[in-house]
Amino acid sequence: MLSLFTLRLAAGMIAWLLLLSPTQINPRYFRTHFLTAFGLAGIALVFLPAEAPLWTWTFKGLVVAAMIVAFLGSVSFSLENAPGGVPLAILESVLLNLSLVQLGVALAPPALGPIALVGDVTSALFLGAAISAMLMGHMYLIAPGMSLGPLYRLLSAAAVALTLRLLADGFALWSWTGTHSFSNVGNDTLLWLPVRWLVGFAGPLVLGWMAWQSARIRSTQSATGILYVVVVLCFLGELTSLLLRDSGITL
Repeated sequence: MLSLFTLRLAAGMIAWLLLLSPTQINPRYFRTHFLTAFGLAGIALVFLPAEAPLWTWTFKGLVVAAMIVAFLGSVSFSLENAPGGVPLAILESVLLNLSLVQLGVALAPPALGPIALVGDVTSALFLGAAISAMLMGHMYLIAPGMSLGPLYRLLSAAAVALTLRLLADGFALWSWTGTHSFSNVGNDTLLWLPVRWLVGFAGPLVLGWMAWQSARIRSTQSATGILYVVVVLCFLGELTSLLLRDSGITL
């Protein structure tokens, strides 16, 4: 579970970098993303589930390649004009998403099958958008004169990602209730399901709107504080979703 979560987060973070222009943002922002992806990929490799099949040598090769590219990306954005920075971001995104697909296929619950990949993709986008927006808000604390365009873009991306994630899990729950009854599930499931929806969806939705309103009045410090809470709620919601995944109630 930890490997899947960290790969989702890393893939999402790098994917949303492609939405941003390095000429508008301090290179430190991109360097932080690459270094974070490097660490997350390493965690995914170390905590690879024992039940994953032996063909994961292919998976391991992809993750190691992603770590190398992430390191090169961090070096690139440490240099003037970030030579090769954008191509490295594209390559890193491809490697991480291929790794995520391979691990997602290996760990997909029988109840979900290939559709579990929809959960992996939407979760990656949601997690990546939340933490990318929070880190962008933090940039305004050290560069208050920076344009608010990138923050608006990431907040909009987070709203789209939240909608997609909500639709994916809503479909999973609707499909499950078509063939099951809540009276047949265990107490643990009944306990965690409201947590998944209230903490993982309702909380980020309300707080995301508050962060948008704060950004509109250029109160970036308030927006950043709110986004810290959004990230925590997203993490809790997605981890809870993984706990419920085997039942087919969530993606």
